[in-house]
Amino acid sequence: MRSDRVTKGIARAPHRSLFKALGFIDEELARPLIGIAVAQSEIVPGHLHLDSIAQAAAAGVRLAGGVPVRFPVIGVCDGIAMGHEGMRYSLATRELIADSIECMVMAHGFDGLICIPNCDKIVPGMLMASARLNVPAVFVSGGPMLAGRKDGKPLTFTTVYEAVGAVVAGTMDQAELAALEETACPGCGSCSGMFTANSMNCVTEALGMALPGNGTIPAVMAERLRLAKKTGLVALEVVKQDIRPRSILTEKAFMNALALDMALGCSTNTALHLPAIAHEAGCMLNLDLLNQVSAITPNLCKLAPASSMPIEELHGAGGVPAVLGELAKRNLITLDAPTIYGVLGDSVKTAVNRNTAIIRPIDNPYSLTGGLAALKGNLAPDGCVVKQSAVALSMVKHRGPARVFDAEEAAFDAIMGGNIKPGEVIVIRYEGPRGGPGMKEMLAPTAALAGMGLDDKVALITDGRFSGATKGAAIGHVSPEAAEGGPIALVEEGDMIVIDIVGRTIHLQVAAEVLEARRAAWKPLPPKVQTGYLARYARQVGSAATGAILRE
Repeated sequence: MRSDRVTKGIARAPHRSLFKALGFIDEELARPLIGIAVAQSEIVPGHLHLDSIAQAAAAGVRLAGGVPVRFPVIGVCDGIAMGHEGMRYSLATRELIADSIECMVMAHGFDGLICIPNCDKIVPGMLMASARLNVPAVFVSGGPMLAGRKDGKPLTFTTVYEAVGAVVAGTMDQAELAALEETACPGCGSCSGMFTANSMNCVTEALGMALPGNGTIPAVMAERLRLAKKTGLVALEVVKQDIRPRSILTEKAFMNALALDMALGCSTNTALHLPAIAHEAGCMLNLDLLNQVSAITPNLCKLAPASSMPIEELHGAGGVPAVLGELAKRNLITLDAPTIYGVLGDSVKTAVNRNTAIIRPIDNPYSLTGGLAALKGNLAPDGCVVKQSAVALSMVKHRGPARVFDAEEAAFDAIMGGNIKPGEVIVIRYEGPRGGPGMKEMLAPTAALAGMGLDDKVALITDGRFSGATKGAAIGHVSPEAAEGGPIALVEEGDMIVIDIVGRTIHLQVAAEVLEARRAAWKPLPPKVQTGYLARYARQVGSAATGAILRE
């Protein structure tokens, strides 16, 4: 066992004395040590209850004859960080999470690893660490929040953001906004739509690193605790059989994950995280491959933000296994892909689509193509990403004049001030991985547009990114980014921009010689952050088109 290096032999007597200072006994030190990386905190609603999930997982480990050892992992609440300088830190924590887990596992000789994440960057950070370490590992998330309810209608976190725009537009009063604030987020769990956290927790099922139910069982259900106990049991089994993450995180797994992504209409952030996880696993995943999978994979679900339907409804309809079962009817997933519990087909065998209004049958999809699309053109030579399943039909093709802003805050002020007109294309730049730094999510401006009734009349493009809660013609990850001298840095107020989501293109209608003259005169903005972790991150981070991974 890997733990022998810290528990066995005469030379390890000092090490054993430290274990005994923690209360360990010899009988425990003779058994597999299972590290439990748990992101519990009192600042993230999705993580508030993770101590109970960790306790249940630990109980499963002990039932199977192992010894659980918990250690903490940081996590940023994207919602609380949204709309101010705190959002620069969210994506950047993905690397810190992966690095810190690597440090803890390697330093303490754990035989196996249970990862307990829930929210946005914590899930991919833990997956990256697992692939990098290649120590037997399993996942169980904290599960989604139940939807809030008002007058019998479901509410999500996004509802409150959109209500801010409605108040500004005069279609809602502040008393109603205050009522929504009280009811939209009723308790613990990851925000209740197909936003980034729930997207990644569902994708973890398709990757084979978690048991069925990981992405959809609500946080408050006892079923979630039972799942955690079963995950603890499985953790010992993967250690005994020496099943390593890189034997699971293969090309088959990533293709399955992309297919599920397209069927569910997941967050555009998956286009950042899946390539980064694949990189750690020794695989390659790029935007061209995303488009290839999208072209053949129907969109079967429209959950919030593409509709008002919360993710708890997906669980009731059969969850991820039922969606995979529909895809399997067209051979769009690989059923023999290995998982922590066997092969992916094992989860599909007993799956039932219990509600075809939530999970459309494969022969009656919302669309014949997937939920995400990558666009390319002279404005984004390396690509950009849009959640096409959440775009109004009137905006899948759009031509309009550019309104240019060098920071999210300036664009938000213009929106809230009523200075954006129907037909325009908002350009927010210098918010990419390097220029942000940290590639801020932009739920505030997109939700304000939706709340003001402009999400089907105005497009927004950025070298930053969007929350999974964003809807409308919101096109992010424009690469190369402005800070790298990408064409988005050369756009001027009033330039015409043509977007064709169906044709997968995005163009700036400016003559080539004019763009060359602008490039010759272009000077990058000074770094927004010049000290500390973000300054180091900005110097090392790569393009969003390849997952915003750190360059060696």
